Amino acid sequence: MADNRIPWDQYFMTQAALLSLRSTCERLSVGAILVRDKRIIAGGYNGAVSGDVHCIDEGCYLVDGHCVRTIHAEMNAVLQCAKFGSVTDNSEIYVTDFPCLQCTKMLLQSGVKKIHYLRNYHNDDYAISLLERNHVSFEQVKVDKNYIEEIVLNKIFSE
Repeated sequence: MADNRIPWDQYFMTQAALLSLRSTCERLSVGAILVRDKRIIAGGYNGAVSGDVHCIDEGCYLVDGHCVRTIHAEMNAVLQCAKFGSVTDNSEIYVTDFPCLQCTKMLLQSGVKKIHYLRNYHNDDYAISLLERNHVSFEQVKVDKNYIEEIVLNKIFSE
């Protein structure tokens, strides 16, 4: 009997992409899922600090070309683990865009051992060298939109 289930990498990346739809930043919608032992331990998307106004309501607050109002998706996922007491050591992250330098450093410090990303986004050379020196692997996940649509959406709506 063939296993028709969605592969793990596609499953988790689809979850990250779905979570990115909650983003409140107008510049880029990013989603991230932290996974340990094939289980989702946290998720995050880029948006304002709880209680602050959102970029979608008042625009981005830009300083040197960066929105400083927004907390990145990766950081929100790690902070969710801190808030609720989930261990991040030896976890993996699925993120829709390659992490920025600051998020890369934060992921290294939190014990993430592998980064899966969907899109390249201003990949920082220093971030890549840090990952390599710390033996943290990173790989781009290819998600076939037709496969997702055919397998996932058609299955959901045919039942």
